Amino acid sequence: MSELGKGAASVIYLVQDPKTKQIWALKHVAKENEKDERFLEQTESEYQIAAKLDHPGLRKVDRLIKKKSGLLTVSELFLVMELVDGTSVDRSPPKTFESAAEIFESTARALAYMHSKGFVHADMKPNNIIVDAQGNTKVIDLGQSCTLGTVKKRIQGTPDYIAPEQVHRRPITEKTDIYNLGATMYWALTRKHVPTALGKEDSLLGTLDDSMVAKPKPPSQLNSRVPEHFDKLIMQCVEIEPAMRPSSMSEVADRLAMIRGALLKEATLRKSGSFRRVTP
Repeated sequence: MSELGKGAASVIYLVQDPKTKQIWALKHVAKENEKDERFLEQTESEYQIAAKLDHPGLRKVDRLIKKKSGLLTVSELFLVMELVDGTSVDRSPPKTFESAAEIFESTARALAYMHSKGFVHADMKPNNIIVDAQGNTKVIDLGQSCTLGTVKKRIQGTPDYIAPEQVHRRPITEKTDIYNLGATMYWALTRKHVPTALGKEDSLLGTLDDSMVAKPKPPSQLNSRVPEHFDKLIMQCVEIEPAMRPSSMSEVADRLAMIRGALLKEATLRKSGSFRRVTP
């Protein structure tokens, strides 16, 4: 019906099943040379992982269709996915701290579910969080997802949000998603990116030793309105050393819920004229 977007060696279309009239998003990945084989493998892995997940905060994948150029060689893949009708956080960042806390709490709950099933998203960033007109949040794009503890053969991730362990090809864990989400929240509240071990060059030449990665300024130094507890949580999430980050994604979600509750209470007190500073 129309083209929705493009990615690495893929195009996503808006499609309709002619029999059921159901509307879907269809990801088409084609192999044009041997280097493209990894994109086929990545898409098949995305399907295998998505098929094991069922959470309202994660985009569902219905099926994988393979097209062969010979008896055994797969040349194209079609991933039939739930159509998520909304706007990504990178295109429409949250306008209030309350809405930011709500969006990121929902995101953290979905990621915590993934972790409970043994998987890591591994590419959390603003354009992989979709918010619909009703305020519901959906995490999309499991293309980089993997099982907990995976050591990847190549650097995979988005430079402005990538965790040090991804750059140096150490085991990918739930702490990796915590870093990626922390970097995402940092951008949403400041419109600035945290310094990462990869820097701006997506190559081995652009990597830095962990000890050389600059510590980001607290979000409150870039945006003085950032609440203290939001500030503290984000800075803990983007700690270079995974052990220094929050213990789990569930903890991150719970703390975001507390932050949102405190902000809403503060807003109510302000409206009633009996305002006093409230902290989680």
